[in-house]
Amino acid sequence: MGVSTRPDEAGASLRRSQIKRSVTLAGHRTSVSLEAAFWDALQDIANHQNRSVNGLIAEIDAARPTAANAECGLSSAVRLHVLAWYRGRAGSNNFVIT
Repeated sequence: MGVSTRPDEAGASLRRSQIKRSVTLAGHRTSVSLEAAFWDALQDIANHQNRSVNGLIAEIDAARPTAANAECGLSSAVRLHVLAWYRGRAGSNNFVIT
């Protein structure tokens, strides 16, 4: 009927909206949980760059220690990369991950 304001219900709803996929980084399997829109965007970026999604995620992972927030988790780093890529395509240089 309405939007739940109970934290446990809101958190469960958010987790259900995420898709978990396994990737291999430096020879080790790990999982990444992202919303479907971010998986779609990540695939678009990988296609544009003629590379695999796994390769793109490996590059994002390798760049994390040099990012502004080294404590950033992998899923968050992927989201930030997608955001920065689309902002760059839109002509905004206000948010750049190096």
